[in-house]
Amino acid sequence: MLRQYELVDRVLSYDPEADEAMLNRAYVFSVNAHGTQKRASGDPYFSHPIEVAGILTELRLDDETIATAILHDTVEDTVATPQEIERLFGGNVARLVDGVTKLSRIEAQTESERAAENLRKFLLAMSDDIRVLLVKLADRLHNMRTLHFIKSEDKRRRIARETMDIYAPLAERIGMYEFMKEMQTLAFRELEPEAYESITRRLEALESDGHRIEKIAKGLGALLDRGGIHSDVSGRQKHPYSIWKKMSERHVSLEQLSDIMAFRAIVDTEEECYRALGLIHRKWPMVPGRFKDYISTPKRNGYRSLHTSVFFGEDTRVEVQIRTRDMHAQAEFGIAAHWAYKQGAVRPDTQVPWISDLVEILEAAESPEELLEHTRMAMYADRIFAFSPKGELIQLPKGATPIDFAYAVHTDLGDQAVGAKINGRVVPLRTAIQNGDSVQILRSKGQIPQPNWLNFAITGKARAAIRRHQRLKARDERLELGRKLYDDIVARLPVPVGAEGVAEALKRLNLADLDALLEAIALRKLSDAQVLEALMPGSGGGDDAHHAPPQRHAITITGLTPGVAFDLAECCRPVPGDRIVGIRREGEGIAVHDIACPQIGDEGDWVDLSWGERAEGGIARIAVTLKNEPGALGAVATLIGAQKANILGLRLDNRDTTFHTNTIDLEVRNAAHLTRLLAALNAAEAVSEARRL
Repeated sequence: MLRQYELVDRVLSYDPEADEAMLNRAYVFSVNAHGTQKRASGDPYFSHPIEVAGILTELRLDDETIATAILHDTVEDTVATPQEIERLFGGNVARLVDGVTKLSRIEAQTESERAAENLRKFLLAMSDDIRVLLVKLADRLHNMRTLHFIKSEDKRRRIARETMDIYAPLAERIGMYEFMKEMQTLAFRELEPEAYESITRRLEALESDGHRIEKIAKGLGALLDRGGIHSDVSGRQKHPYSIWKKMSERHVSLEQLSDIMAFRAIVDTEEECYRALGLIHRKWPMVPGRFKDYISTPKRNGYRSLHTSVFFGEDTRVEVQIRTRDMHAQAEFGIAAHWAYKQGAVRPDTQVPWISDLVEILEAAESPEELLEHTRMAMYADRIFAFSPKGELIQLPKGATPIDFAYAVHTDLGDQAVGAKINGRVVPLRTAIQNGDSVQILRSKGQIPQPNWLNFAITGKARAAIRRHQRLKARDERLELGRKLYDDIVARLPVPVGAEGVAEALKRLNLADLDALLEAIALRKLSDAQVLEALMPGSGGGDDAHHAPPQRHAITITGLTPGVAFDLAECCRPVPGDRIVGIRREGEGIAVHDIACPQIGDEGDWVDLSWGERAEGGIARIAVTLKNEPGALGAVATLIGAQKANILGLRLDNRDTTFHTNTIDLEVRNAAHLTRLLAALNAAEAVSEARRL
């Protein structure tokens, strides 16, 4: 553990104007506050925050950040208060300590809820000041270095998984690759011990085989020297987790991986980066598809470098990174390089714009599981680059679609997307964007997010926005449906009920407001009899919902969205024009059936429904038996198109030498339209029979 004077001297060595007195006060305060507390290793607890501060001095961070590191566990684990921290160390340090502090006392039902709530607070604090993240990453790194002292295997694995899922990707996103690699290696050792040991042993054997890394590094350095480029060349083997990940993705053994060695050439200027690249490519053949220019197109975290892979000899493939010293500092320390004492503060929104995406996800997420899922999506995936029509560069994960692109530009653009052009060609919204594509989003103010977008949207930001819209729309439709059911219930009362009566009913039902009552009615959490009894005691006639009087008036479902306020039953697939009935079951939307559907059971309330005068559009399923001859299916498709119906799905169910039967899902206007279509199909020469299922 660093002694007090050693830690202070480290800070003063790179920042002579640091507040020495504050650092000394913080050290003494932390030691006294933690007192006799012990870590799992048996060391005094205060050794942990001191070591975290020591890690951050290696990044040459300012005195407030170092003080925060020293104090970061005092509010959570001792009797110290935020007010005390602010009085002794100032508002900035108090705010940073509060941002790092976990919500350890939160009452949550599940581990995922605790993790999500901690992540929620952490993301908000990080969006306000990125130094919160720097301290948190150093804290997690030291905890991972001492993870082996924890006796509980389950706890070790939980911490390792959280590190792999959240903290290592966070380090990567702000360009702190050394932090990322060490955290991944330590987490990998805990989560996959056998794989870690196997890969480590093989790497040690390869390293001792003729010192190949040293020989290749000397060869690269000599080549650049002969070309008149002064450089520092170093080489290393890739870390075990990186190798294991490639083995898993490519389904190959370690011996089949030919790029487990990486070399770095640091030169003086940007121009020399490209000159060095030319010398290397002229000397050794380039591996196709492995060149990346992050100088002209930096990563979103500011990382800049040239990457290439070459065949060095007959059986050796190596990766080479070429960068200047400034680029190397950015690559080593990422955003921390901008927080060095002499550079001052950097606005989070200009340095790490993806943080604002995480905050949007935070605001849109409904459940802890959803927050964790979308945050991991935003932090993990490999990236591609796409361009807007104005030339703006947008970074996206591999496999992203125009929907992801639209939401990355602006939430409103995503909400209103109706189509897209990729490289000038109109494409479906589900089309995967390729690296370097130019993407134009076609929009309409009348458009709203569609539920099926979730089938191909892959970014956390897009999925969170779509789900949020669906939740809001679902609530609005539940309120509309609940209002119609409520009005019908109230109409059965012997006399009208006033505002005071409604207020008393809400108290009896333990509901916050009328909206809560309407939602409960729509979802059948309350029976009609219970609502009647609450509104006017003695009028309910008991709590048995199945014996409640039927609704007097048909409830129109026009304008409500299938799958939100109600579901069109799969068994009978009613379309406008069919006589329908609704089945209302607890916790679900109303299931809409054809009145003659044999699948209607006795469970739930029956609700009299009607389509409404302007109802149009539905999906019907038909079975068409065709003659087994060339062109028969084409003739049916042509006839369906001529009848202005749209084929949504087709499945071959049965085929013999004479006939074959197909099940077809059709988008039709109403029941009359479907009847005309079936009549036309049955009149066609190629059709033996067409009937509705």
